Formats: sequence, C-alpha cells, structure tokens
Amino acid sequence: MVALMMSMVGIAPAALAEAERDRGSVGGYFRIMTRPDFQGGDGKLGYWNLYGRLLNEGPYGMLELKLDVLQEDPGKKNVWTSVHARIEGGSVQGADVLGGRLDQFRLSQLYARAGNLLFEDVTWQVGTLYYYYGDLGLYDVRPAALFFETVGLSATYKSDDVELLVGVGDSGYFIRGGAYSSILTAGLALRLRPSPKFEIGIGGQVFIEPQVTGNRFAPHVTPGVDYEDFIRGEVVQRFIDDNPGQQDFFPRPEPTSDLSYKGLFYLGFGAGPITWNNLFASVEKRPAENFRTEQSGGREFTIYAKDLTDERYVLTIGNEMQLELIAGKLDLVWGVLIGVHWDDDNSIAPSDDDRAYYSTVLRANYYATPTLHFLVETSLARETSTHGDRYRRFADSIFQATGGLSDPRGLEFGDSDTRDTWQLKLGPVLSPTGLGAWARPSFRFLYGLQHSSQINAFGNSFVESLDQFNEFGSPNQRWHHVLSLEVETWF
Repeated sequence: MVALMMSMVGIAPAALAEAERDRGSVGGYFRIMTRPDFQGGDGKLGYWNLYGRLLNEGPYGMLELKLDVLQEDPGKKNVWTSVHARIEGGSVQGADVLGGRLDQFRLSQLYARAGNLLFEDVTWQVGTLYYYYGDLGLYDVRPAALFFETVGLSATYKSDDVELLVGVGDSGYFIRGGAYSSILTAGLALRLRPSPKFEIGIGGQVFIEPQVTGNRFAPHVTPGVDYEDFIRGEVVQRFIDDNPGQQDFFPRPEPTSDLSYKGLFYLGFGAGPITWNNLFASVEKRPAENFRTEQSGGREFTIYAKDLTDERYVLTIGNEMQLELIAGKLDLVWGVLIGVHWDDDNSIAPSDDDRAYYSTVLRANYYATPTLHFLVETSLARETSTHGDRYRRFADSIFQATGGLSDPRGLEFGDSDTRDTWQLKLGPVLSPTGLGAWARPSFRFLYGLQHSSQINAFGNSFVESLDQFNEFGSPNQRWHHVLSLEVETWF
C-alpha cells in the first residue's frame, strides 16, 4: 500500500529511504578487566601510562551522542547542523574501588556544529572546542591538542589538502574550578595534506587571565613571600616570627595578570613497511596557581601565588611508528615519549614541575589466524627529579631529607633522584573483526611483569610508616606480577 501511494505521487521508494536516513547516532568506547594481584596491589602493573597503557589503566566507559538537526547532503554545499554530547568516566561496579558510581562520570563535551553557514566549506562550532592532531595509541595520550580546557566558538575551513581552525573562548572554569576567574583563550591549528601519505601541522594557543581589582579569584601577588617558606607552608609562621603580634597586618594582596601559552607541531607520514608514523611536539607555559591557604592561631591566611608559580614550562615529544613486517602475519608498533618539566621559580624542591622522563614501548602482534593473535609488549622508562630525591629504593629509607640527611622539615621524600622501570606484557588476543593492532573488540588474556628501581612501584595499601607500632611491616618489592582478563572495544 505504501509503495502504491508513493508511485501515485511520483516518489520512488529509494528516494524516501534516502530522505529518512537516521538523524541520530551513538558511538563510544569501553574497557573492563579483572586483574588478580597477589602482591597487595590494586590491579595495575605500574603507576601510569609512561610504561604503556596496557595493564596500567583501569576500567573506562565513554558514550558519544550525535543528532543531525539539519542533515548534510553528500557532495552538495547545503547548510547543515548537528548537536553532539560525550559522557565518560572511569569506574565500573566490581572492577574498581569506586564501584561504578555515577559521580565518577561527567559530560565532558557538549557542542553544536553548523556547516556552509555564511561560507562554503567552513564549519562553525559553539560549545566545547577540543581539537587534536592524533594519538600515541601505545600510551593513550595526545601530545598535540588544543582547546581541551575551552568553551567558546571555532571556525574550521576544510578542503582536500588544507584544514584551518581558529577558535576563541574562556578556559576559566576548567583551570580554576570553583575559584573561577575568566581566562580568555585564542588559538589556531593548521594541517596540510599534500598527499595521502604525508601531512604536517602547526598550532598554538594563548591564555590571558586579566587583572580585576576586587575579584578575590583573579590573579594576585602577596608581596614579600620567600619561595622556600611557600613550599614548606610556613609563610604565616615566618611573618609572625619576624613581626610578633602583627597578624592583622599580614601583607594585602596586589592585583596582577597572567599570560600562558602552548605551541604544537605535528608530522604524519607513511612509506614502505611504515604503515603510518606520527610525530608530535608541544611546548607549554602553564597558567599560574591562584592561591594557597595556611592556618595560624585559629585563623586562615591566604597566600596569593601568581609570582611564585608563573614560570612553569613543559616540553613534550612523542613518536609512534606502525610497521607491517610480514603481511598478514606480523606487525610492530614502536612508541617514544619524552617530557621535560622545569620551574624557574623553584630551585630547591623535588616536584612534578621539575622533572624529566624518557620512555619507549615496543609491541609486536603475531596473527596466528585472522581472529587469534598473540601480543608481546615491552617498555623501558626513566624518570629523573631535577631538585633532590623523590623516589624510595628501600622501605627504611628516610622520608624527608635535606641533602641526603634526615630532616623532619626536609623537602626530599626518598633516597634517589631516579626511577627506572621495565615492563613486559604478553598473551593471546581474540579479535572478531580481524587483523590490526587497533582492531576492536579485543579480548585479551595477558600476563604482566614489572621491575622498578623504586620499591612497591604500583598502587598498593602498604603501611609505609617506620613507627615501632606498625604491625604490618613494609616489603621491599621491586618485581610486580599481574594477570589480566579484559576486553576493550570501540563501537
């Protein structure tokens, strides 16, 4: 009957099917695993993804929603618009300590797009603006990304060989949270594709947090603060020692402004056995901290820290090469990640802002059949603290020190400035969708082994106190083993 009515009015069934194609789509990603750990660990092989993402990540879920409000006609220049939302988080009942609580999930992206509006081949985006050049899949990181923190407006021109994005917005809520202050953000990204096997990109982003007199969350400076007192949390104590009974005259904050930035480089190519190679580099001047508080005499004092935290820099270089060594039988993926952090305000204390790390990960995928694969991955990493000892080689090493000597007010935590870590992961993989290092879903049964120069270099519940009443003791474990039954998929 429907077909008869359509033929009477001259509408072909195929045309109606085209007009009624789905306006909505749902995609996503998840991973879940069980990892028995008989050494007191939390089911992760090491501390973080520097040693490769495999066995160093927990459960995760992501849902990507899209609705075409006005559909795009392929091959035409019609106006179109769509709305997008992403919900994601890292907890699943029975797979981690948080038990799948919904407060561990967030609406991480929400935006609307419109294409060919005012200008052909230009896409406008309002909302979250996250943009990145590509992934280091072995590490699950994106070293060359812009606007992760930003809500605003962007315009992207795209042709077969050129992609240019320009964006503006505000990053204050992401960076400051509840202590919100407007951080004006602007940036651009350019990607050129002169051939299908070669592309190159550059980008940059600037953050400006303006001076606003009277706004307690805007950038301020507390004058006369010594950096060592600031790190130790003794600014107020020092002031009272130098000015007895003058608590009411603690220095007032002085308004100022803050400027930070990020610059990116990307190169992608393929040739011969190199299926694809991604090279990323970024240099970043991080936004300054806002303030910290100290307690004294039952009162809370605020120390504004813009001038003490506004010289923090990060250089990141990452490369990932995918090689096909034996067609249909053996693939390799090789990754390198280098990070150098330095803080020109700090010359005395070990911290995440004064360190360097170097890592390489090599994964081999052997395809016994199109659906039965065997995976072997190994990694080697070195982490170095610029100012003093951060890492503990022995359970009874000193917890705080100055120049290697025990000091209850010392700024150093351990007895070494270096942590070396080696990992090995291997096991069978079932891949219903066939060949490829990134074919999903991936059902994996893996054994993981780690050796670290630091003792107990994995998440654990050990009692670290050296108090004589510690009933449990603290083992000196440098080797760590886990078994993992897991599944990971995109859909």
